[in-house]
Amino acid sequence: MQRKVQYRKLTLLILLIIVLVLAGCSQKNVDNSSEDHHEKKQPKNEQSVESSRNVSKQETTTKIFDNLPELPTTAEDLITQSPGKFADQEILSDEIASKVKEEIKDLPPLNENPSEEELNEYMKYIYSLVATDFQDPNDLLNKWEFSMSGNPDLPESRFQFKDNYNIEIILDSSGSMANTINGKTMMDLAKESINNFLSSLPKEANISLRVYGHKGFGADSDKALSCSSIEQVYGFGPYKQTEFNQSLNKFKPSGWTPIAKALEESKQSLAKFDAKTNTNLIYLVSDGVETCDGDPVKVAKSFASSNVAPIINVIGFNVDSEAQKQLKQVAESANGIYTTVTSGDQLKKEFQRAEEVLKNWERWKKDSIRSAEALRVDNSFDILGLTNDWGYRATRQNLNIGYMLSILRDEGKITFKQEDQLKKIRKNIGELVIQTKKEMEENLKEINIKEIEDLKKKINEKYNTNTQQ
Repeated sequence: MQRKVQYRKLTLLILLIIVLVLAGCSQKNVDNSSEDHHEKKQPKNEQSVESSRNVSKQETTTKIFDNLPELPTTAEDLITQSPGKFADQEILSDEIASKVKEEIKDLPPLNENPSEEELNEYMKYIYSLVATDFQDPNDLLNKWEFSMSGNPDLPESRFQFKDNYNIEIILDSSGSMANTINGKTMMDLAKESINNFLSSLPKEANISLRVYGHKGFGADSDKALSCSSIEQVYGFGPYKQTEFNQSLNKFKPSGWTPIAKALEESKQSLAKFDAKTNTNLIYLVSDGVETCDGDPVKVAKSFASSNVAPIINVIGFNVDSEAQKQLKQVAESANGIYTTVTSGDQLKKEFQRAEEVLKNWERWKKDSIRSAEALRVDNSFDILGLTNDWGYRATRQNLNIGYMLSILRDEGKITFKQEDQLKKIRKNIGELVIQTKKEMEENLKEINIKEIEDLKKKINEKYNTNTQQ
């Protein structure tokens, strides 16, 4: 009996061991299965992460190279190109170099063996950052035509000076005019230039000063007030220094930029000065784009085709590429004249040109031939100034492309070999700039000689005939 009990205990112990062993194996299988499952899925997760990284990298690359302007291949391309973010800046200076490095940090390295297309895309990106703002020679031709104002034989009547002439200056007094250039605010520089200009005019001139953006501030809550606050602070009337200075001191830069409404109000004020008996001149000085939802291009076009038929001069004062584009369109829509100035001296020079134009009507009556010859000399200096500016900007642009390439190489974006390949593209652009500058200078000289000779011929025919009679 005792043996049976012992046997049963032994049997139960064996069965218990078997159950525990089986349970352990089962758990091990489950663990192995789970581990195998995890190992099988892990590569998939890693692949997904890597795939996401590739997509993100591709999106970044696409964004960087998306909608880049083509590299210039013609003279027109150079003249119409938009200035880059680092145009004409000293890229190797510590301040600008750090900005460049921040700009290119997401730029992917150039492929080890890039195709011609890939090299071209890379250079397009570089060029978009350093492209300079070459002066448009057509702007100079427009100025020459304006400078010949007073000639009674000019084909366009608005350039034939009448006995009465009216000048309105429309001055931007928005907040950005408080920015400084060489220690002086842009507003102070503009006021100085305007005062010098008007004080030197013949006493017959009928003048007006209109300002906008001088009320309210840049906040959205002030937009309605600022955009509706356009004020004729002086005139129309002869220049009186004390009264005019008091008018200049009435306002400071503070608000928004309602260019369209300012032109519209100017049109209404000048409506009484019909172009048949009046020469009407507008000088719009602005440092930015329309910010009051108006359409200054449309208004300028309507203004120019009105009975007033003004000659509209638009001066972009230290403007960025967006403002330059809009202000130039304003001038072009009115068959007017556009100029970019970046300093107080350049602004004074533009008003000095206007001063000479306004004196031409007397010169035509007194000594027309000598005036025409002087005009030829003045035009020659204009050509020299334009070509010198092109030369300076061309050199700076070429250097900046080289500096950009050095920074890209130092940052591991390109290799020495790739830098040499990109320099070949830079060389092609440089040669295009040099050739364009040469042809432009030759063409302007030919036009200057021809226009002045034709002018002198007309003067001789007109005045010599009158003398003989």
